[in-house]
Amino acid sequence: MARSSNEASTRSFKGLKTSMKTRLPMSNLHFNIMTFGFALRDFMLDPKKKLLEAHIQPGFRVLDYGCGTGSYSLIASERVGNGVVYALDNHPLAIARMNRKIVKRRLSNIRTIQSDCDTGLEEASIDVVLFYDILHMLTDPENILHELRRVLKAMGVLSFSDHHMTKEEIISVLTRNGFMLTQKDRRTYSFLKT
Repeated sequence: MARSSNEASTRSFKGLKTSMKTRLPMSNLHFNIMTFGFALRDFMLDPKKKLLEAHIQPGFRVLDYGCGTGSYSLIASERVGNGVVYALDNHPLAIARMNRKIVKRRLSNIRTIQSDCDTGLEEASIDVVLFYDILHMLTDPENILHELRRVLKAMGVLSFSDHHMTKEEIISVLTRNGFMLTQKDRRTYSFLKT
């Protein structure tokens, strides 16, 4: 079951039923260490440059799957304007931090979802999925990729990056799960669903 919240309110979704067993989030200590790594990454590699390759436009609906500390969600919210960014993560600390950032910055176009797979979003409702640095950690990538295909619009883009995987591994996993590579940029791969 996915949980979605915006600022202080929380509501439950009855998303897709899949055969995936719920994956417990990493420990709080591991998450906090990873958060430090993300801060270092964002200092060294400007996340704005990566998001330029996703071609996010005003009015878009964007899903940041595995949002972590929210670096990409916050930048995407600037780009979508009156659109919506869904920041999804399975770790409660990630969602709590994202919600604090939403409140602090008074953002009205980011919604958080706590889930390990099901987004609770309507079918074919998302223009861009940001799927960065998460695939290598997943225990059940097939069900998650199925869910991402389900929510993407017909010409919606899966913007992908995972430096833990080779180009061959990335293309193999994604094409095997219903995606077609359309562009390889400096920092990301762009896929359409087939």
